[in-house]
Amino acid sequence: MEEKTYLKWYNKVGYGTGDIAGNVVYAFLSSFVMIYLTNTVGLNSGIVGTLIAVSKLFDGVTDIFFGTMIDHTKSKMGKARPWMFYGFFGCAVTLFGVFAIPTSLGKTAQYAWFFIAYTLLNAVFYTANNIAYAALTSLVTKNSKERVQMGSFRFMFSFGTNLVIQSVTVGAVEMFGGGAVAWRTIAFIYCIIGIITNTLAVFSVKELSDEELKDNSVAGEEDDKLSFKQIIKLLFSNKYFSMICVIYILQQLRASMVNVGIFFMTYVLLNENLFGVFSWANNIPLIIALAITPALVSKMKGMYKLNKYSYMLATVCRLMVAVAGYLGSVPLMLLFTVLTSLGEGPWQGDMSAVIAQCSEHTYLKSGKRIDGSMFSCTSLGVKLGGGIGIALSGWMLDISGYINLDNAVQPDSCINMMYFMYLWLPFIFDIIITVILSFLNVESANMKLKENMQNQ
Repeated sequence: MEEKTYLKWYNKVGYGTGDIAGNVVYAFLSSFVMIYLTNTVGLNSGIVGTLIAVSKLFDGVTDIFFGTMIDHTKSKMGKARPWMFYGFFGCAVTLFGVFAIPTSLGKTAQYAWFFIAYTLLNAVFYTANNIAYAALTSLVTKNSKERVQMGSFRFMFSFGTNLVIQSVTVGAVEMFGGGAVAWRTIAFIYCIIGIITNTLAVFSVKELSDEELKDNSVAGEEDDKLSFKQIIKLLFSNKYFSMICVIYILQQLRASMVNVGIFFMTYVLLNENLFGVFSWANNIPLIIALAITPALVSKMKGMYKLNKYSYMLATVCRLMVAVAGYLGSVPLMLLFTVLTSLGEGPWQGDMSAVIAQCSEHTYLKSGKRIDGSMFSCTSLGVKLGGGIGIALSGWMLDISGYINLDNAVQPDSCINMMYFMYLWLPFIFDIIITVILSFLNVESANMKLKENMQNQ
């Protein structure tokens, strides 16, 4: 029986533009905040890492809180769209604040400025916006193919934006004269782009009514009456939710280590412009893989096998990136980076659909819909993994003796650390992700639950 369709092509494309907004925040922050703070503002990388880690203590509790707030929201715009729309204005203000630290302030005041702006950005505004955006996958359609397509469009825009930001930011800062003023100007431009694209995404789709989202064959307590404690219990009684949270955190830790590439290219390969080249090698194959992911899911008759085997390929190829790095062969590093990204693409494309299946799993077992809370794993993973990853990179650079000055000659201990961070840690994270994906067969679990319900 064919599933009912809910979306036109322009709804899916419009929805996808929301990740342009998400990545003018995330890609800009994760790729360049450390080098901006150390080489432009003159802050210590170890202290910055510690501040980010402390920030995560505030940050970690807000994800499920905002997910719960979304589940309890009732408005003309729906549950998620108000949070997505209004949340991004706060993102824009605080992102600009992170990259607008006054150079006239003393060091203590500069650290305080960064900590406050960074914490508000991640713990409040980005959380509200990102969870709401992810939850729309479940709230605007019940069609599994459309959910995969939404994820593919979303991450095509995501990696495309990531590519542009990583490719043009260094040159743009130089074009605007370098220094703090240039970084502030670039941040302002990115904020305006984010506001426009986030608004477009919000008004490109419309949420389904509660009545249409519910399946009459499953009866349960009213979802908006659930307490925070009940929602927490429902989330962590779903083993697939925990698996996805761990994968998300590992992915962001991995991404933070790959973003150490700006240091690796500058001090190991002695050409900072290679960071943009590797960004192309990483993101263009991802976009290609995302474009064909819906067809691959259909051919493989589901997401589980596709995700497992494609990530195995990615893991092997990332090992070869490390081997090529020690051989000193940039062409081989680029080749295996391309192959790694092709292997990672399917999981990126159907991830939102897998989370929607995870939410469906809770609904089939309990009769309670908690889509907003379920999609908190996306923000939780991005912020915890990304934040800890940036903090970890700061600590590791500081421990290794990193000299936070432009054109500095780094000690051998620091160069060796960059090799470990950029070449080996992403490979280690890929191995763990592959193992977890081999157990994440939520589609099969849901089919069994539905068969049991039909046989009763």
